[in-house]
Amino acid sequence: KLFKSKMTIGNIHLAMKLLSVVLSLFALVATSGFRTNQRKPIGAPIGLQLYSLRDQFKADVPRTLDQVRSFGIKYVELAGTYGVEPQSFSAELRARGLQAISAHFSYEQFRDHLDDVIRESKLFEVQYVGCAWIGQPHPLDEKTVREIAAVFNRAGEVLAKNNLKFFYHTHGYEFVPYENGTLFDLLAALTNSKYVLFQMDVYWVVNAEQDPVKLLKRYGNRFVLMHVKDMKQGTPHNLLGESDVENNVALGQGVIPWSDVIRAAKDVGVKWYFLEDESSRSVTQIPQSLRFMETLKL
Repeated sequence: KLFKSKMTIGNIHLAMKLLSVVLSLFALVATSGFRTNQRKPIGAPIGLQLYSLRDQFKADVPRTLDQVRSFGIKYVELAGTYGVEPQSFSAELRARGLQAISAHFSYEQFRDHLDDVIRESKLFEVQYVGCAWIGQPHPLDEKTVREIAAVFNRAGEVLAKNNLKFFYHTHGYEFVPYENGTLFDLLAALTNSKYVLFQMDVYWVVNAEQDPVKLLKRYGNRFVLMHVKDMKQGTPHNLLGESDVENNVALGQGVIPWSDVIRAAKDVGVKWYFLEDESSRSVTQIPQSLRFMETLKL
């Protein structure tokens, strides 16, 4: 009706405002993560582990979150709040339409301060809460793994009562040989599958000279989350969970057979993928890795 009426100066101004709103909506859709977060070929959304930009966050949190959004990212995984109060960090995420799906906390927090973990997890409205590092002497031993399993079982059960899902993130050092398998197999056997899930960091699995496809097939739907991170050819292997961060390369430029890995992950029902890039080149490599995932052939 507006455009059928006489085009007065007021109507022209109104039409221009409407056009501006429409263009803004298109811009929002273009950066809202639909293109990069709803990839049907891999069967689940992909987000970003914010630790990838830890150096940038130390300098400027709001500007770094703007950069995350500029990548087309909508979903994120947390690993601290970089000196910002959690409530303020959560508000910064919401202001940019960024949704936290999961968060990493320390082993000591799960062991000694579980109430704090629950409180912060609810603040960010995450679905998954995980432990990504065990600050014990590495390689691990059987005694330590049994202690870890007890902490994880307790934490997982309490978190479940608070509508949170607990997971452990593989970091390489848990693949020390043990009996007919590894200490990871022992950890999996000792933990209650109802309360303790896993996040596969493919880089660390391969760095420990394990086969991620076989591991996915063996433990099936206990692997609900995945870190996608590629490893440079010639990277030294170890069972210490240690590697130079510059060995992180853009997806598809390293040694990991991503088509095989993602196909297996899709088969067992991995729910979320999180890109992680710890290198000094992460700002450049993140868009490259996202494009790789968009065009990955399974």
